[in-house]
Amino acid sequence: MLGTGVFATPSAILSLSGSVGLALFMWVIGSIIAAAGMTVYVVWGTSIPKNGGEKNYLEYLIRKPKYLITCVYAANGVLLGWASGNSIVFGEYILRAANQQNPGQWTRRLVGFACITFVFLLHGTRLRWGLWLQNVLGVFKFIILLIVIIGGFVALGGHLKVEKPNNFAHPWEGTTASASSFCLSLYNVIWSYVGFSNVNYALSEVKNPKRTVRIAGPLAIGIITILYILANIAYFAAASKQDITESGTLVAALLFRNVFGAKAERALSVFVALSALGNVLSVVFSQGRVNQELGREGILPFSKFWGSNRPFNAPLAGLGLHWAICLITIFALPPGDAYGFVINTISYPLSVINAVISFGIVFIYFFPNFYRDAPENHVPRPNVWATLASGFFGLANVFLFIVPFTKPPKGGEPYKTLPYWTHAVAGWAVFGIGFLYWLIWAKLLPKVGNYNLVRVKEVGADGLERNVFQREKKD
Repeated sequence: MLGTGVFATPSAILSLSGSVGLALFMWVIGSIIAAAGMTVYVVWGTSIPKNGGEKNYLEYLIRKPKYLITCVYAANGVLLGWASGNSIVFGEYILRAANQQNPGQWTRRLVGFACITFVFLLHGTRLRWGLWLQNVLGVFKFIILLIVIIGGFVALGGHLKVEKPNNFAHPWEGTTASASSFCLSLYNVIWSYVGFSNVNYALSEVKNPKRTVRIAGPLAIGIITILYILANIAYFAAASKQDITESGTLVAALLFRNVFGAKAERALSVFVALSALGNVLSVVFSQGRVNQELGREGILPFSKFWGSNRPFNAPLAGLGLHWAICLITIFALPPGDAYGFVINTISYPLSVINAVISFGIVFIYFFPNFYRDAPENHVPRPNVWATLASGFFGLANVFLFIVPFTKPPKGGEPYKTLPYWTHAVAGWAVFGIGFLYWLIWAKLLPKVGNYNLVRVKEVGADGLERNVFQREKKD
């Protein structure tokens, strides 16, 4: 779960919240929402312990029109540049470590390009090396976060290179009461917790998955919440509100400079950059396999190509598809808005999906017999507490996907150059592309080609069972 969000988003959260008190409170609210979300994913993961995550849950809940939800989810998985945000953070911190105070747009983009390309080639050609580096950097991220927290305790003790900011003297001063700003703050907080769902994409490969997710999930939420709140206290102990809001994604570098000095800032900026690299490795690894699975199931055009493991016994083609989408994101967006846009555009459709699977659990609780005649009756009736948590998570996500269409107050705009509603429109556009693909792939082509699209169970060369689409010629 530990990502680069805690190093990169506090500036945006403070800008949107307006006060130190509300900014810290947002992390508490985010942890409660994440805990409810974890409950939703534990319920589904223990009921359907298979690879695929939300795709399985949506297909279980929404069976008509046939194959529509599969196409809509595939568009969401394929068309969003999940790894591009962390590639941008990597570039920002590497350039800061190189003492580039005001790098040009193309410099930032080229460093992000170098990061995502290195990861793509490493995972696509040297799988074991990529996994080894990914695991090493995963531990490294934890150490960096502990250094940030220690820096905060040093700052609270008054050992600073700058004047003490006294942010806690009037913590609620400047609070913003806008629903839009509140919503965008939550996007940034939840982005830092979003890893709670990652294990559900690979449950077929987890030993004793039902027991594992029940124990590891709540434990992870508890530990991460404490670390995140302590890290944010550290930032506010070391720098003024103005300096933090002007730091962009470089708030951790600001803390290092104010507490440890300029030399330490440059050294630790390298460490945060490596932390971001670890996230890029993790995200590209998982998204490459999402693309590969969509290929193996026959959903994507040229499915055999995208589902291939050749020539390096790694999903090079699936990884390459995600690499290409990330490059479009990195080079097409204004650098100042790129990171925020990536977070918001990925978070928006995920909020819609989370709302559906959450209310799905509530529906199953009240109508336990509705899916009794389904071909795969996996999901037992959830208990009362899981149902309440699911209802709360569902309502929170409804708020997150409705409010972005309301105009924020002056000074609370999410972007410097893009309209405030850009990410919401982009999220629905992705779903729309999935709908159009369904019309062509599942309706038009079968009619033109005189065949039926059918789904059959198949055990692949990897030993995993999956549903595969095949063409059945009409008589």
